Amino acid sequence: MTETIPAEFDVLDERFAAVGGDERVERIHRGCRWAEGPVYVPAGRYLLWSDIPNDRMLRWDELTGAVGPFRAPAGHTNGHTLDTLGRLVSCEQGNRRVTRTEHDGSITVIADRWEGRRLNSPNDVVVRSDGSIWFTDPSYGITSDYEGHRADSEIGADNVYRVDPITGEVRVVAGDFARPNGLAFSPDERLLYVADTRRGHLRSFDVRDDGTLSGGAVLAECAAGGLDGIRLDDTGRIWAATHEGVHCLAPDGTLIGRLRLPEKTSNLVFGGLKRNWLFVTASTSVYSIMLNVRGSGPAHA
Repeated sequence: MTETIPAEFDVLDERFAAVGGDERVERIHRGCRWAEGPVYVPAGRYLLWSDIPNDRMLRWDELTGAVGPFRAPAGHTNGHTLDTLGRLVSCEQGNRRVTRTEHDGSITVIADRWEGRRLNSPNDVVVRSDGSIWFTDPSYGITSDYEGHRADSEIGADNVYRVDPITGEVRVVAGDFARPNGLAFSPDERLLYVADTRRGHLRSFDVRDDGTLSGGAVLAECAAGGLDGIRLDDTGRIWAATHEGVHCLAPDGTLIGRLRLPEKTSNLVFGGLKRNWLFVTASTSVYSIMLNVRGSGPAHA
């Protein structure tokens, strides 16, 4: 039988008052060392996520509830997403690269260097509707052997990158971060939100038609620690993983509500065929709850 706990929603602003869903949260798996990077694959109706220190990826089947190995070793993968053709795109901290898993199972390297220097340890990734791939590259995977392999940074900075969908060019789009982490586009893709975990805040950038960014002001501060993965619902609200559970922010950055969970959360994704199923990776476990709101865009966004 699936373990459940009461769903604890904190309404901090009237804009969150109508948000709700199941009265209980399901723990669909426990036993990870540090769970991260959930991605829902609608074509197979399953969830994938990373167990970074154990260097493996796990798979949960929606129809049976069974959990099993998907890939091991996995290059100490962290964040994942799907591209516009439904292919898995992964950040491999251990191998210091971003890869794509083709439909036949083969792996294509999308990015492993910038200006001839090895990346630090790609952390999280999103794909824009034009096919461009955007990822954060903090140094978590090279500072120790816990989440990757200890090494010196060849770049000397923690940047946000964009991979051109035609040329494959890897370009820095934002470089003034301490530890860039989770990132997500607004529903109209005119804004890019990026969490800086070390500084405990969320920044908002304007996205130009040529794929460059402007702005970058701090939109919100997080006092709960560990601002990590982020996703948006179809109204533009921002859902963020923190040390006290999932925070929900209005588009203006106001913290309007919380979903409390018993472990530090690391990342989240909207899934299910209606994109109204919230999956949250949290320390040793993966939690799920069906909500009365939908995630923005395709099920992986």
